[in-house]
Amino acid sequence: MDIATMLELLGKGALVSLEIFFVTMVGSLILGLLLCLVRMSKFVVFRLLAKFYISVMRGTPLMLQLFVVYFGPYYIFNVNISPSYKLMAVFIGFVLNYAAYFAEIYRAGIESIPIGQYEAAKLLGYGRVQTFFYIIMPQVVKRIIPPVTNETITLVKDTSLAFTLAVAEMFTIAKQIAAADRKVTAFVLAGIMYYVFNLLVAGAFAKLEKKLSYYR
Repeated sequence: MDIATMLELLGKGALVSLEIFFVTMVGSLILGLLLCLVRMSKFVVFRLLAKFYISVMRGTPLMLQLFVVYFGPYYIFNVNISPSYKLMAVFIGFVLNYAAYFAEIYRAGIESIPIGQYEAAKLLGYGRVQTFFYIIMPQVVKRIIPPVTNETITLVKDTSLAFTLAVAEMFTIAKQIAAADRKVTAFVLAGIMYYVFNLLVAGAFAKLEKKLSYYR
């Protein structure tokens, strides 16, 4: 198989990888913030449940979680699963997993804000919600960019785990091509594409971090 054909096939797989990436980023950042707020709530039961969830999701392999999300409905609830559910299961598994990591990143960022910020906001007449979204979160976003960047880079590489559910993303297609050609050329091309995408992601976050820096 020639290089052009390989790139065309890998490009189709890359679109699926990008879809997994963007759905996971949006879903997990939102769910992670909600999970963080529950984790930091005053209600002990909710706080313990959130802490347990985070512990389980961070302490077990993502591959195992994907299997549970995909096969769980059948083995637990006796619900028939269709082949079209594979990609949705990947979305759900990735979002649930990465939300746990982002929740802890959010929590670290929020807890790093000095208590004086809250007291000053209260003196100025800000409510709790206003304080959180107008004063605390802008500072948190700036502080959590480096760890979020690291998790995002890991996510780019983890999209290859979708192959466990036979989702035809870039790594799966690279394996198929390599098996047919008995050459590693497809793996090399896929590796380069992953690397370039990670460079773009790291560059975008670096630009955002510089834009939010106090010392520009």
